[in-house]
Amino acid sequence: MGGVAGAAGVNPYVQLVRAPAALSVLGDTVAGAAAAGRPLRGRRLALPLASVAFYWSGMALNDWADRRLDAVERPERPIPSGRISASRAFGVAAGLSGAGLVLSALAGGRDALTVAAPLAAAVWAYDTVLKKTPLAPVAMAVCRSLDVLLGAGGRAASRALVPAAVLGGHTLGVTALSAGEVHGASPARAAGALALTSVSAAAAASGRGGRPGQRAAALAAAAGYGVSVGTRQYAAVRTPTAPVVRAATAAGIHGMVPLQAALAARRGRVRAAALVALALPLARRLGRKVSPT
Repeated sequence: MGGVAGAAGVNPYVQLVRAPAALSVLGDTVAGAAAAGRPLRGRRLALPLASVAFYWSGMALNDWADRRLDAVERPERPIPSGRISASRAFGVAAGLSGAGLVLSALAGGRDALTVAAPLAAAVWAYDTVLKKTPLAPVAMAVCRSLDVLLGAGGRAASRALVPAAVLGGHTLGVTALSAGEVHGASPARAAGALALTSVSAAAAASGRGGRPGQRAAALAAAAGYGVSVGTRQYAAVRTPTAPVVRAATAAGIHGMVPLQAALAARRGRVRAAALVALALPLARRLGRKVSPT
């Protein structure tokens, strides 16, 4: 994904891993844990940190894999600008993947590793092999779905398939649209992303059972997600130029937060959903200094 805004005065490693954008992954394991009925307590609180480590690893690996293309299209990025060497960026990616596996093991032992290991492999496969193929959006969606399942754990993964599919579907649309960040996209591609956003919002707010307060919280979060992301994507449908697509992609990344909150609230974890939602204003504020794309 895209370039880095406001490069001057920002640590190049912060830019390399898109550090503030990691706020958009903390809620993945929360949503997965809520669906599985396994709250994040005690050692399991390390699972959101494992998600962050895997996300940062993917961002560093992304820039390592794209370093020659970025020298032409995104020369302000840390590697082509010479502020970080390619070998060091690769080392950062490998180290963060290792940290994600260690944190997962500490949080849930072998049960967590049955999801964390495929997640790490999927991240590396996407950045090094699949990103430049038609399977790229699907591969990224798989990464996100596995991140949700990490919160449930291997034994309870089947209980979290719905939130995993919802967040994976959203990621599919955002990733497909992000391919037009440099040269623009087609209206059809933007419309496809908008359609997936609509389906994701409806799925996050739907379902049987739950108290009225839980249903109301889920509906409010899902509506906020749909409006914030859908508005930008609709603009891309009408004017699919590179700047508009970049804005829609950034909105899609930040939109993960209210979507995660909606999924957690619908499963009765309203307090957890509220904590997840608090990441959104901070992510947007920091995103003005370090682009999430």
